[in-house]
Amino acid sequence: MRDFLESRGYDVIDAESCQRARELFQASSPDVAVIDYRLHDGSAIDLLRDFRQIDPDVPLIVLTAYGSIDLAVQAIKQGAEQFLTKPIEMPALHAIVKRLLANRRLQRQQQVTSKREQRERVNPLLGESPAIRMLAEQASKVMASDSPILILGETGTGKSMLAKWLHHHSARAEEPFVDLNCAGLSPEFLETELFGHEKGAFTGASASKQGMLEIADGGSVFLDEIGDVDPRVQPKLLKVLEEKRFRRMGAVREREVDIRLIAATHHDLGSKVKAGTFRSDLYFRISSIPLTMPALRDRKEDILALASTLLTRLATDPARRVQLSEDAQQALLDYPWPGNIRELRNVLERAALLCHGDSITRRDLRFEPASAQDAQVPALDLTLQQLERQHIQRVLRDVGGKVEQAAVRLGIPRSTLYQKIKMHGIGTA
Repeated sequence: MRDFLESRGYDVIDAESCQRARELFQASSPDVAVIDYRLHDGSAIDLLRDFRQIDPDVPLIVLTAYGSIDLAVQAIKQGAEQFLTKPIEMPALHAIVKRLLANRRLQRQQQVTSKREQRERVNPLLGESPAIRMLAEQASKVMASDSPILILGETGTGKSMLAKWLHHHSARAEEPFVDLNCAGLSPEFLETELFGHEKGAFTGASASKQGMLEIADGGSVFLDEIGDVDPRVQPKLLKVLEEKRFRRMGAVREREVDIRLIAATHHDLGSKVKAGTFRSDLYFRISSIPLTMPALRDRKEDILALASTLLTRLATDPARRVQLSEDAQQALLDYPWPGNIRELRNVLERAALLCHGDSITRRDLRFEPASAQDAQVPALDLTLQQLERQHIQRVLRDVGGKVEQAAVRLGIPRSTLYQKIKMHGIGTA
């Protein structure tokens, strides 16, 4: 077994006794442990209990020549992920180890992402300005509702932060939160992202794929820039909201789904309805509870509190507490912030990295109105290659850089995705 696993590229450490296994497990922190049921100084059941106390997250596989239901139940109760009966087929063991390692990496990535988000997350309702206090009052009244919510506001005001806040303060907080920026996406691509597709639904669909609605079942779906959803996709989205049903691309069977929709836009959807580019019935369905994120220039009294919180969240060295000098504070208050909170975060992040000592002065702040305005240019102004690159990067980020999972989610062969990664110069590390 050791030779087989090492031939597949794994680093393997083995132990001939329970005592040695405990020592190695504690010292080496393995990604997966494979345990023989009978060892000369104990059994797998003893090791399962000990391993779970040392590190409850390591997947454990038990091998035995005595394949009984009672043994299997006992092993699983003690924390075994898999219970295999000898003789073991090496390819089957390899497949199990590969899957458990993938799950372990995903779990670690999620933990890292969760910690980063917790560190960087800013309360979207932070502040004492009349505009933000009014929004906080409105949000607290609707956060428990299952009705769709429409968040309005300029680019960079924190619409996605508010969407996450609403999810985390709802009865669905323990369920998935899935988000998608609809700007610039073709109707076909948007449809497969939302609803998924069956194998063979279109050229290149080599495998079935779950859409975001299925992934978010029981939780919340956040559609940013919903005003850019193609009119051909809008009726299907409306059906989900009204009937809680949808059909994958290429499927015959309808599927039921329970989601709460949170949508956002910087467009005037009323004007889009009049222009005939947005369905009136969908507009009325999603806009019954509108919330408006105020522009940062309209809540100047909140800027310094936001800046202080952002600097704390951005700190990478706990021993270095960077603060704003008086002239820097005044500069932040005087600037119009066309890019809103997103621009504020970028300005502070750069200043914190480049400033000397533990104080950010006016000279450390670099305001770039042109860049802020560029950030508000709709994705429709990007080339198809730029859009494709952005979306592949987003999907790879969502799946922790795993090309195989990203290919399944994108609905393309893995070899094709590798070609696109190379063509666009995208890193997967």
